[in-house]
Amino acid sequence: MANIDASVLDLQEKVVAINRVSKTVKGGRIMKFSALVVVGNGNGIVGFGIGKASEVPEAIRKGIEDAKKNLITVSLKGTTIPHEVIGEFGAGRVLLKPAAPGTGVIAGGPARAVIETVGIKDIRTKALRSNNPCNVVRATIAGLASLRSAKEVAAVRGKTVDEILGR
Repeated sequence: MANIDASVLDLQEKVVAINRVSKTVKGGRIMKFSALVVVGNGNGIVGFGIGKASEVPEAIRKGIEDAKKNLITVSLKGTTIPHEVIGEFGAGRVLLKPAAPGTGVIAGGPARAVIETVGIKDIRTKALRSNNPCNVVRATIAGLASLRSAKEVAAVRGKTVDEILGR
């Protein structure tokens, strides 16, 4: 998680899931709402956050605030991702595959929200194990964070991009 200043970015927000949670106390149950929110600039920066409050709009606001604190930068290759990757978090596991231009975003709800806010136009994804929205979002972001471009790999190995790509 890099320190990216959220105040200078033009971020778009997407509410992925809203959940009613309750706490049982002596006098009965106390109902609150939990909101899972994804924010991104549509150009390789994305973050997610969770907010809890007694009312939905307040929970969403808190989620957006939290998401702006956890922004990451994603390596993109045109309108898709540089290579195939499996993102994992807890029981959540998401397969992310690059796709040819014109394919569009083939993804389920939580993964789709993350991918659209990053700005990826062509990709195929599959949630492999858990379908819990929170774990799927975290796994998708973990997968996107682990992506590396050919340029980054070449720099680490001390080679040229052409040597890495086998040209």
